[in-house]
Amino acid sequence: MGDLLDFAALAAPIGLFFGRMGNFIGQELWGRPTDLPWAMVFPADPSGLARHPSQLYEAVLEGLVVFAVIYFYLNIKRPRWAAAALFIILYGSFRFLVEFAREPDAHIGFDLFGWLSRGQLLSLPMIIVGVVVIVWAYKKDLPSANLPKSPSKPAKGSA
Repeated sequence: MGDLLDFAALAAPIGLFFGRMGNFIGQELWGRPTDLPWAMVFPADPSGLARHPSQLYEAVLEGLVVFAVIYFYLNIKRPRWAAAALFIILYGSFRFLVEFAREPDAHIGFDLFGWLSRGQLLSLPMIIVGVVVIVWAYKKDLPSANLPKSPSKPAKGSA
């Protein structure tokens, strides 16, 4: 099961990338108003305010960056479950950060302290679980089914 989840940790960021690009194209989940030079006015936004393109931030961080980190991590010696745990840590962390630039859902607003959104609150358990699992995996040193990158070459002098 751990090897399967470690493998899935590489596929999930691809789905997240395309999902966030779909949110951008569909003009959903836009960001908070800003005056930054890359701010966008979404035609579907009745307020007409320039906003953070938070869907693009998420596509890059949760999709491309997480994919690159997991890709390289899968190619080093690691215990079983560690890649899946790293995915959960990175996804939760990036989602927590991008939520600062994203407009909270109108019907929910901020849940805690007047500045923490529902997405941030839901990201915290992911980060905690990911840290617990990766620490557990390294302490248990569960062997992973690391597959060789390419067939090994025969040693010189051997037939």
